[in-house]
Amino acid sequence: MILLVSAHFPPEPVTAATLCYDLASALSKKQKVKVITPKPSRPLGFNFEKDVIHSGKFEHHILKSNTCPKSTFIGRMRESYSFGIHAANYIYKNHATIKCVYVLAWPLLAQYLIVRATRKYSIPTVTHVMDIYPESLANKLPALKKLVFTFLLPVDKYILQNSSKVITISSNMRERLIKSRKLMCENVEIVHTWQNDELFFNYSQSRQLRQNNSLFTFMFLGCLSKSAALEIIILAFKISGLKDARLIIAGNGSEKEYLVSLTQNYPDLNIEFWNAPLHKVPEIQDQADVLILSLRKNTAHFAMPSKLPAYMFSKKPVIASVEENSATAKAIKKANCGWTVMPEDPDKLEKVLKDVVSIPRNELYKYGDNGFSFAEENFSKEKNLRRLVELINKTL
Repeated sequence: MILLVSAHFPPEPVTAATLCYDLASALSKKQKVKVITPKPSRPLGFNFEKDVIHSGKFEHHILKSNTCPKSTFIGRMRESYSFGIHAANYIYKNHATIKCVYVLAWPLLAQYLIVRATRKYSIPTVTHVMDIYPESLANKLPALKKLVFTFLLPVDKYILQNSSKVITISSNMRERLIKSRKLMCENVEIVHTWQNDELFFNYSQSRQLRQNNSLFTFMFLGCLSKSAALEIIILAFKISGLKDARLIIAGNGSEKEYLVSLTQNYPDLNIEFWNAPLHKVPEIQDQADVLILSLRKNTAHFAMPSKLPAYMFSKKPVIASVEENSATAKAIKKANCGWTVMPEDPDKLEKVLKDVVSIPRNELYKYGDNGFSFAEENFSKEKNLRRLVELINKTL
C-alpha cells in the first residue's frame, strides 16, 4: 500500500487538495492507495456541508485530529501537532502493509512526527515542500526570528534529511534547501504545482461572450490570507484614483471580514467581493482584464503562489507584487506575460495599475497568450503529475 498523508483534500478548494486527489487517482491505477487527512477546514468561511468528497479507486480516511482554519500561531501549532500524532499512530499500527509514504502535511510538527514514524520502520518517504519553514514563519514573526531558527531549523533538517525524496516547486527553493539543509542534490527534485487545466480548456470550449462591462477590471482570486497583503492592493487602487476601473477580490479566507470593513472606508471606490467556487474559477477569472497577485516581503523567496498557473491558464496578463529574484517574478518575466513590482509598495503598484489601464486591448491579449503558452509547457497537470508518480514509484 502507498500511503498519502495530506493536510488538504477535496472538497477543500485549494491547490494542495486537488494535487493530492490527482496523485491518489493516478497511483491507484497500478497500486493500492490510501489517503489520510484531517476533516476539511480551508479556507475559513467556506461551506463544506453541501460538498461531497469525490470517489475514487483508493481509500480515504479522515482522522479525528484538531483543525484551526483561523490563522493563529498557537492554534496552527496545535493543529499540526494533532494531525502529526494521529497520522504517526496510523503508521505505527499499519506499518507492515505500507510500502511508501507521501507527505504533504502541515509544517513542521506534523511532518516531523510522520517522518519519525516512517524512519522507525525504514519506510521510504517522499516529502513535498510547498512553503519553506521555518523561514516563512520567521518572516511572519520578525521579532522572534532568531528563536524560531534556533529551535525549528534543526527540526526541518531532520525531516528532509530523513526523507527518501524531497519534492519542491521551483529551482530557487531547491537550491536553498540543498544548501541550508545539507541535502544531497540527487534527493531533491522539482515538480511544478499544477492546476486542473482541464477546467480551463473545457471552459474555453464552451465559453460564452464575456459580460459587457465598461469598467476595466483588476482581479485577485485566491485565499484571502495575511500573506497575500491584500490591503496593499486596495490602497494602491485607492491612490490610483481610477474611476473607470474596478477591483474584484474573489475568494474566502481569514482576512475577508477585515478587508470588507477596510473597503467601507472608501465608499467611492469600485471594489467588489465575490465568492469563488473551485469549478467556477475559469469563468470568474474570465471577467478580469488583468489578474493581480501579491505576497508580503520575503514571502516569495520561500513559496510560489499556486494561483500563478491558474492566472496563466486564463490567458490574462498578470501583475505580481513580489521580489524581483523570486521564482514568481522569474516565471512572469520568462513568459513575458505581465509586470512585477516590489512587495508592500502601494505607490509603485499604483503606477503599474495606471500604466496597464492605458495599454491597448490587443496588447493585453498578447500578454495573456504568452502566459498560457508558458503554463502549457511548465504547469500542465499531465506532465507534472506523471513526473511525481514516477518519483514515488522509484522509491518502492
